[in-house]
Amino acid sequence: MHHIVFLDRDSIVADLRRPAFDHAWTDHPATAPEHVVERLRGATICVTNKVPIRAAQIEQLPDLRMIAVAATGTDNIDLAAARARGILVANIRNYSLNTVPEHCFMLMLALRRRLLDYRADVAAGRWSQAPRFCLFDHPIRDLAGSTLGIVGYGALGQAVARIGRAFGMEVAVHTRSPLAAAGVRALPWSDLLRTADVVSLHLPLTAATRHLIGAPELAAMKPGALLINTARGGLVDEAALATALRSGRIAAGFDVLSQEPPPPGHPLLAADLPNFLLTPHNAWASRDAMQTLADMLVDNLDAFAAGTPRNVI
Repeated sequence: MHHIVFLDRDSIVADLRRPAFDHAWTDHPATAPEHVVERLRGATICVTNKVPIRAAQIEQLPDLRMIAVAATGTDNIDLAAARARGILVANIRNYSLNTVPEHCFMLMLALRRRLLDYRADVAAGRWSQAPRFCLFDHPIRDLAGSTLGIVGYGALGQAVARIGRAFGMEVAVHTRSPLAAAGVRALPWSDLLRTADVVSLHLPLTAATRHLIGAPELAAMKPGALLINTARGGLVDEAALATALRSGRIAAGFDVLSQEPPPPGHPLLAADLPNFLLTPHNAWASRDAMQTLADMLVDNLDAFAAGTPRNVI
């Protein structure tokens, strides 16, 4: 009989059906790093969304056979240590094909249409005091006719491209994988930074992609461009971004930070950053997407127990 332990059950707001195989199940609303080993002792399957599972912990868990990640990203798991112990790691894929792309365009539209600036003006009574019928103190720009540069062209990048085309945007892509899709315009990295009006990141965080965008890349971006990041915070040098935002050259909309939740004093929490929108890592978290994730999670558990594992990392 498998013993399943979900370390951070409260991170998923969804109905979670029980697996089809014989098992015992233990939920913990959340788990601090120092409690991981004691809670997983005797468990054969660990379910975690964002709780880190590192090599030192894996060494102390001889019964562990599977780590089921209740997310797509696996940078919180020491994959090498898991493989060395023969522990299977599976993740969830393509569950957020609507919610994340919609969030990307929410950020783009809010920044291009200066939504928060005008909302603040109305709340402050500036429209009521205006000498004419409308306010247009903050420059507004359309998405139509602009270039959307997508970095990483997996399922999410492709979904963002489809919406961009529906808005009348020209789509360009930079990816390390060969592009098989017909009609997709691929650009070298330097050309995409130089020409894109919107740069949207859709990459995993790895040693190769950490700080993919730093001060030189930000300086190379087109003046007035938007940088959208709904992928991973570590893809961007956040101190360099804060400096670039204060210069007024670019704007940015982020849903992720390198440390979550962010500590006080994080450079992107400063109140004086112009043209910046930050949401609290909830682009993925529509109720529809979370239910899809929960169903896929149990599908992964059932497949593992049946000897036909899926979504293996």
